[in-house]
Amino acid sequence: MVSGPSGSGKHTVLQEAMKRDDGFALAVTATTRPPREGEIDAKDYYFYSREEFRRRIDAGEFAEFADVHGELYGTPRHELERHLASGKDVLLQIDVQGMRTLRTSGLDPVTVFLVPPSVEELEARLRGRATENAADLALRLRNAHAEIAARDEFDHVIVNDDLAEAVAEFLAIVRNDREQRSGGSG
Repeated sequence: MVSGPSGSGKHTVLQEAMKRDDGFALAVTATTRPPREGEIDAKDYYFYSREEFRRRIDAGEFAEFADVHGELYGTPRHELERHLASGKDVLLQIDVQGMRTLRTSGLDPVTVFLVPPSVEELEARLRGRATENAADLALRLRNAHAEIAARDEFDHVIVNDDLAEAVAEFLAIVRNDREQRSGGSG
């Protein structure tokens, strides 16, 4: 499970890790935010209206969900079940609230917090991707401070200053966890 503030590079690190290790499956999460240019429903996210998302909450269809930046996000149970049945390590890209929920769900996730080298770098990344208006950008930056303050709640923290190093560190964490779970000693 990977978390971190918007602009920390979660998606990029996970995509690169999946290129280097075929033992992963990325769970598609759901959101009420509108799709960004190029995003595809059921591939990048399940895009639901607020009403549909609320109906699915009421039906118990989410393993976790949270209100983040004024939009709802969650992990559909069917995504977890499908990927867990495949025997692969399920990658979740979720927020701090979602991590807290999963920790109490009976699952035993390995939690990784990805953080940029500085708040200034985070702001530059968010501005550079140009996917939010000024108000949304300000909200994401305000929320980033609270998210960064929660970093000690995670099993591991990776500073994403260099993509190749961040991916290598992430893969080392996962491989160590696989070895521990299999009872291996190396």
